[in-house]
Amino acid sequence: MKKDQVVILEKRGVILVSGEDAKDFLQNIITNDINKVSNKNSIFAALLTPQGKYLNEFFIIHNNRGYLLDCSESSTRELIKDLSKYKLRSKVEIEDFSSKFVIGVINDSKFQELQKELKSNENTITYRDTPFFLDPRNKDLGARMISNLEKLYLTIKKLSLNIIDSKEYYSLAHELGVPEKGLVNLKDQLFGLEANFEAFKAIDFKKGCFVGQENTARMKLKNKLRRRLLPISSTEKLNIGDEITFNNIKIGKILIDQPYPFGLIKVLEPNLEDFKDKILLASNKECKILERVK
Repeated sequence: MKKDQVVILEKRGVILVSGEDAKDFLQNIITNDINKVSNKNSIFAALLTPQGKYLNEFFIIHNNRGYLLDCSESSTRELIKDLSKYKLRSKVEIEDFSSKFVIGVINDSKFQELQKELKSNENTITYRDTPFFLDPRNKDLGARMISNLEKLYLTIKKLSLNIIDSKEYYSLAHELGVPEKGLVNLKDQLFGLEANFEAFKAIDFKKGCFVGQENTARMKLKNKLRRRLLPISSTEKLNIGDEITFNNIKIGKILIDQPYPFGLIKVLEPNLEDFKDKILLASNKECKILERVK
């Protein structure tokens, strides 16, 4: 993506968590530290099951009313439902604001240009009431913007940006090993660490308790990470559940299918280094782990 380009991620949801207890409410359940979130910093975080398995993932941006959660559109209702389970007597409001906000992505160089203009070197900056923040998962994914729908096109015009097809962004994310599509298929299928949440800076092991913290911490301390979610490439159609093999040994299965497939792959016994650049089979269809993944 070039400096004068912007991608509009149309299939994203936005949830507002507000109220007197909003901060403590989120702090008690999410994997990351809500204390890091301010007008100058935004984070990536997750909500896990009590067993530490994948449930949902989202960015958290500070808002004058509370916290905005940038999440996958297909999981917005489920996330609201899951968050509401922990509400109990907390003074918290959880609302779907998807119709009021739009998520965009700009080049890292453009973000740096904006930082200079605003004389700021912070992770999150505000331009014309629109927050922009660097993607914590991978700097090569650029910066995200969460814009009020009414101000979106005027902001784009002021920044001299051209809207391009979102496929370029999704392809880049896939190559970098960051799943953006088909996230709903991951629910309950893998542990948070297997979803690369530590590498994506979604987990803070110093913050204290969060839902699923016990199993996540145990896996971390005992170095029990034996599988990882990795991007797969193939010229053939891969299906969810396809078993992936190497030299007739099962090493994983497809969890996200086309157009940006991901598989849950063994990284030990056999070691990932032994086969990551080799031809694999997914139900007899040739495939490979993308080379840019480390």
